[in-house]
Amino acid sequence: MIAIHWFRQDLRIADNPSLLSAIESGHLLPIFILDEVNNPENARGGASKLWLHHSLNALNKALDGNLRVYSGDAKAIIMQLCDEHNISKVCWNRCYEGWRRERDGIIKAQLKARSIEAESFNGSLLWEPWTIVKGDGTPYKVFTPFFKNGCLNAPEPSQPLSAPTNIQYASGDFGSLNSVNDLNLQPTIDWDKVMLEHWQIDEQGALDRLKRFAEEGVSNYKEGRNLPAHEWTSKLSPYMHWGLISPRTVWHSANMMGDDENVYTFKSELGWREFSYSLLYFNPDMQWANINKKFDAFPWEKDTTLIDAWQRGQTGYPIIDAGMRELWQTGYMHNRVRMIVGSFLVKNLLQHWHHGEKWFWDTLFDADFASNSASWQWVAGCGADAAPYFRIFNPVTQGEKFDPDGEYTRRWVPELAELPKKYLYQPWEAPPMMLQAAGVKLGENYPQPIVDLKASRERALAAFKSMRTD
Repeated sequence: MIAIHWFRQDLRIADNPSLLSAIESGHLLPIFILDEVNNPENARGGASKLWLHHSLNALNKALDGNLRVYSGDAKAIIMQLCDEHNISKVCWNRCYEGWRRERDGIIKAQLKARSIEAESFNGSLLWEPWTIVKGDGTPYKVFTPFFKNGCLNAPEPSQPLSAPTNIQYASGDFGSLNSVNDLNLQPTIDWDKVMLEHWQIDEQGALDRLKRFAEEGVSNYKEGRNLPAHEWTSKLSPYMHWGLISPRTVWHSANMMGDDENVYTFKSELGWREFSYSLLYFNPDMQWANINKKFDAFPWEKDTTLIDAWQRGQTGYPIIDAGMRELWQTGYMHNRVRMIVGSFLVKNLLQHWHHGEKWFWDTLFDADFASNSASWQWVAGCGADAAPYFRIFNPVTQGEKFDPDGEYTRRWVPELAELPKKYLYQPWEAPPMMLQAAGVKLGENYPQPIVDLKASRERALAAFKSMRTD
C-alpha cells in the first residue's frame, strides 16, 4: 500500500507529524504541489519563490531524491494519483488561509468518496487557532490576554518528534515533473546571488540559526531586538514560515534557554505569530478587509511616485531607506525597522497599507499570509489590538534611538557613511561644507526628503479626525 505525504509549508523531516503518519501507513510517496490555480491572486512573490526553490532542493536531498513535484490544481493532481495508483492514505499538515481550508475540505470529501483515508495534522502552530479562545468561546482581539490568559494557560505544546529513519519509498511512475527546476521558481534575471549570501536554506540552516541565537542573541533579546545593527534577533521567521523548523522545536529550545525576561519576550514573539494565525482563522478576509471597519472610510491617497520612492529606499529619510534597501538586498528586514517604514508609508505618505502588504509579500523571504496582513493592519491602526493611528513614528528620532551609532544606517545607505552622527538622520540640516566634506550632494547622490515630517504628520492626523467625524 502507498501513503502520500503532501508537503506544503512543512519542508522538513524532523517533527513532521503528517510525514510520520504516512511512513507508518505504507510505502511513502512524498509530493509537493505548486498550486497557483485555486488562488491565483495570491501567487507567491519573487523572494518567497526563491526560498521555496532552495528549500525543495534541500528537502529532496534529505528524502534521497524521492520527492515528486507537481504544478497545477492540487485537487485534480491528488485525485489522479489516487485513481491511477494503489493509494491507501493521503496525509498533510494543515494550512489556515481561507482558500486552502476550503480546497482541503473538498479534497478530504473526494478522498472519502473513494474510500481513501485522509488525515491532517497540526505541523505549523503551537496551538490550533480554535483552541485559544476566551471563556465564552469567542476569539481574543487583544494580544496580551491572548498570550497570557490563552497561550500560557493552555497545555504545553508537545515535544518535537524525532526525524524518521529507514523510510520505505513507493516506486513507480507517478507522473511528476522531472525536477524542482521545472517549477520555474527561480528568477529569470540575475538578482538573487547577493540575497542568497546571507542564508543557508535548509533544515540544518534553521537549526544553526536557532543554536546561534541561543548562544549569542537571547541574552540581550528584550532590548537588543530593537537595535538593527546587532545580531540579537533569531532571523528564524523564513525558516518557520516554510516549515524548515517547527514552532514546537523553537518553543522547547526557548524553554531550555532559561526563564528570564529575555526568553519570555522571545516566546511572546512566537505568541504574536500564533495571534496572527488566530486573527486569520477568525477573519479570513483580513488580507484586504480592515478588521476595524471604521477604517473603511479612511481617506487614503494614491501617489505612485511616493510609493516607488519608498520601495526603492529613496525617501530622503536614512533609517527608512536603510530598511527598504536591506529588504531588497537580503529578503529580510529587521522587525523594529519594519514598524518604522510601515508607519512612514501609511501615515507620513498617506498611502494605503495594501501597498505595503503587497510589496512585503513580493520581497520578503518570510512573507507569511497571516503575519504580514496582521502586522500591516497593526501599524495602520485598523487591525486587532492595533497601534493607535495617531502614534506616528518620527524617522529621525527613531533612527537616533534605535541605531544610535549609525552602524545599520551607514551599512545600507553608504552614500551617507562619512556624515557625522549628529546629522546622519537629518542630512538636510547639515551645513553645506559638512555635506561637501562627506561627499553628500542632496538631490543628486542622495535624495531630498520626499515629504515634510511636520506637515505630513498634521495631514495624517487631520485624515484620521475626518474619519471619526464623518
